[in-house]
Amino acid sequence: MAKSSRENGPRAPASGGSLSGTRESLAQGPDAATADELSSLGSDSEANGFAERRIDKFGFIVGSQGAEGALEEVPLEVLRQRESKWLDMLNNWDKWMAKKHKKELDMSPGDPKWLDVIERDLHRQFPFHEMFVSRGGHGQQDLFRVLKAYTLYRPEEGYCQAQAPIAAVLLMHMPAEQAFWCLVQVCEKYLPGYYSEKLEAIQLDGEILFSLLQKVSPVAHKHLSRQKIDPLLYMTEWFMCAFARTLPWSSVLRVWDMFFCEGVKIIFRVGLVLLKHALGSPEKLRACQGQYETIEQLRSLSPKIMQEAFLVQEVIELPVTERQIEREHLIQLRRWQETRGELECRSPPRMHGAKAILDAEPGPRPALQPSPSIRLPPDAALPSSKTKPHKQAQKEQKRTKTSGQPDKSPGLNQATVVTASGDACPPQDAPPKDPVSQDPAPQDSTPQNLAYHHSQESLTSQESEDTYL
Repeated sequence: MAKSSRENGPRAPASGGSLSGTRESLAQGPDAATADELSSLGSDSEANGFAERRIDKFGFIVGSQGAEGALEEVPLEVLRQRESKWLDMLNNWDKWMAKKHKKELDMSPGDPKWLDVIERDLHRQFPFHEMFVSRGGHGQQDLFRVLKAYTLYRPEEGYCQAQAPIAAVLLMHMPAEQAFWCLVQVCEKYLPGYYSEKLEAIQLDGEILFSLLQKVSPVAHKHLSRQKIDPLLYMTEWFMCAFARTLPWSSVLRVWDMFFCEGVKIIFRVGLVLLKHALGSPEKLRACQGQYETIEQLRSLSPKIMQEAFLVQEVIELPVTERQIEREHLIQLRRWQETRGELECRSPPRMHGAKAILDAEPGPRPALQPSPSIRLPPDAALPSSKTKPHKQAQKEQKRTKTSGQPDKSPGLNQATVVTASGDACPPQDAPPKDPVSQDPAPQDSTPQNLAYHHSQESLTSQESEDTYL
């Protein structure tokens, strides 16, 4: 899957459903920009006569090539556990994608050299999904805008055809602005250098994958070595598209969940699992006597090894760690430099998962502020120093002891005392009250010693099974 800035084929004829006018529709002014987050969530199936057809839970038209057959039924309890766990993880992550969308990336015309190639690739991305079934529809327009914005954001890289399925999958789950910034993170942090001009990073990872295969499945490694099959012939689409065009859709979503959480080691593990079960036994190699038969075997993988439950379990149990990948990366990089010279693409170091990306973000992260549940009366004066609340509480206690009766005026003995540290405590002489009946506290009376919320550490192999299953 090579990058190309030239014409790859004849342009589709302009018709009623063509993409003519796609670029003009992107520069309609601020009114069009306000509908950014809503446009990518629409459906174009009704506009093309698919209104009466059934849609599966992933959005594919039932009976099409992209739709799955008999889906594995996941128990409701498991689905709820997954949802609760991911919500808990997301609540502990900083919003590292919540950057202000640069409107000039959306409104600029873009480089015609890349726009022509992008426009030709739009109809090839999941044509049987309701979001992209209509030529020139909302899904394809958003896909065009995201890919065009990336060529403006990184003009030295431009556009690579493997970025289109990545962006399309993101658009299925989020608005166009968020999909753009997520694509940036994938290209710069998760898979840096994959989409550069000469694809040096993917070639290097191909050698890493082949070397790791020798430890995981010596039989498959020996067969590929004997047939002299370069890793680029079978792993390029796997890695560059993150298996979005290889696995069943339910498996794609599970792999992407793990990939965003733990990083590129998940991509390596999936590739190794597929190679191991496709070529890892003498029985399976009987049908692979030559290069052609071997490549066809890897292109038409058995549905059993791509099934969600089987694949995820195998990926979790495969003993391939980040340290092994980085060690092999240094070895293969040294060999590359000895045989081919220095890499032309100076890509940033690869980040292994969400925690590594968050830890690399500059500056301290603000603490999550809890919503105050104890409030003072609206007309009560707030203490201006740290010692005043204690002194006022002591005066109220002396008045109570002297008179023998509690003060009827609304003072601090009837309300919760907020200490200098921000902790709320009831008065010593007054009986404890129900927190629900307490008067509300001011908005700015948050604890000063609240610990910063840090992201959870990236999941290890031992923790992955409890998380993903």
